[in-house]
Amino acid sequence: MLKAELRKKYKALRKALSTNHIDDLSMSIANQLLKLPIWDLSFYHIFLAIEEQKEVNTDYILNILSGKDKHIVISKSDFETRNMMHFLLTDSTIIKKNEYNIPEPIDGIEILNDKIEVVFIPLLAFDKKGHRVGYGKGFYDKLLSECKPETIKIGLSFFEAETEITNVFESDVRLDYCVTPKSIYRF
Repeated sequence: MLKAELRKKYKALRKALSTNHIDDLSMSIANQLLKLPIWDLSFYHIFLAIEEQKEVNTDYILNILSGKDKHIVISKSDFETRNMMHFLLTDSTIIKKNEYNIPEPIDGIEILNDKIEVVFIPLLAFDKKGHRVGYGKGFYDKLLSECKPETIKIGLSFFEAETEITNVFESDVRLDYCVTPKSIYRF
């Protein structure tokens, strides 16, 4: 299926989810993540969910990371340059929604891409080969291409894998894992 078709399909599927169902599915995803061999690292990049887009609620993952005393990295997006700046999430970090309702840090301790060891990636759909469909702005492809090759890339999805995304680009960065409420896909 083409990316545009998948975006339309999965936006509609997410729109149909209730807040309670999103929380239940998000907790299941967080519990699945505990089964992955990723917890001996230090710097974990995570997105803060856009509630209006009915994204995976990452609060449960944030709690796991805090409980394991990990360095949590969050981003601020520049829509003109398509760059993201990364900041350490601390007790004093001030979060504010931008014009696209993305919760972002105002400022803080900047973290460079080469420090990031694990990236949790928002997505709309993914396939059995580890390709993913996001919102189409390219922020995560750019981030992932600038991280170290050994950085672990983990997609988070409410839904299971599609068979194939047919219009994949060379610049698309594949996932290492995708975690759903019921499954862990390894690529």
